[in-house]
Amino acid sequence: MPNSLNPLELIARRWQPSAAFVRRAALTTVVMAVVIVVTGGAVRLTQSGLGCETWPKCTDDSLTPTSDMGIHGVIEFGNRMLTYVLSAVVGLLIVAARSRAPQRRAVTRLGWAQFWIVMGNAVVGGITVLTGLNPYIVSSHFLLSTALLAVAVITWQRTREGDADPRDLVARPVRQLTWLLVAATAVLIVVGAVVTGAGPHAGDAKKVHRIPLDWQEITQLHVDFVYIVLGLTVALWFTLRAVKAPAAPRRAVLELLVVLLLQGVVGYVQYFTHLPEFVVGTHMLGSCLVWIAVLRVFLAQRERAGESAASELPAPGGEPAAVQPVAAEATASSR
Repeated sequence: MPNSLNPLELIARRWQPSAAFVRRAALTTVVMAVVIVVTGGAVRLTQSGLGCETWPKCTDDSLTPTSDMGIHGVIEFGNRMLTYVLSAVVGLLIVAARSRAPQRRAVTRLGWAQFWIVMGNAVVGGITVLTGLNPYIVSSHFLLSTALLAVAVITWQRTREGDADPRDLVARPVRQLTWLLVAATAVLIVVGAVVTGAGPHAGDAKKVHRIPLDWQEITQLHVDFVYIVLGLTVALWFTLRAVKAPAAPRRAVLELLVVLLLQGVVGYVQYFTHLPEFVVGTHMLGSCLVWIAVLRVFLAQRERAGESAASELPAPGGEPAAVQPVAAEATASSR
């Protein structure tokens, strides 16, 4: 009975988005995940973290900022509104993936994962305000945004490939080295969040509790992990060249190396110039780009065949992705 259909099923019967539309929707969630990190950083760097003094309202008597709250209230409230934009973009992805024929169940599930991370992080953001910018909660807020970015990147990748089981393009030891690189980068980001929690930019002009660690010592630990990640990236690049890996994994590692070097320059500039707000904000953007580049390195080392959005695109070798396994089998059988 039509009346028993859920809303997503009703939409699917009336709208059939193209594979390209689903890919663009997934890419938009990646962009919005970066935007929410950067604008959240802007809230802290402009000392607007308590621009709205409570949550979910802006004040006890008003949902929106009042004129006497000034620019800080506008900035904080604007960042809250971006959560609704992000939710709408994720919702569009879920609806598009659900309506696509054939239905991409994996993409739909990843879209729902993004949705629940966004909802959870909205609550954490509210707790951040209610606890007066507790640095541990602020750090958790940032790390949840980083998790959202990871899921968004994986979702975007899944819209560009098939639904068959993944096939490794490199040997197991190379994959293990890549896992080590991903883990080291994750630790780097966590330590960076601790640096933020111990540093001078508390998010409000009033005295706000900071993580009780020596800021310079924890910064040095952060720099140490930068060198570890950089060393692993260089080692992986030489390893891929030595084993004659396909072009896509090697190109992804080279892109990561460039992003790391640029981020390193920004990091040193912010340290030696005593953390100017604009440079710190640029460094936060760079941390997102580093995380995206690392995930792309990992994802570039395997492929999924099958009928999908990726079948419409040429594979790195020039042939459609769905054709490559067949071509490989034909070559092997002719030997």
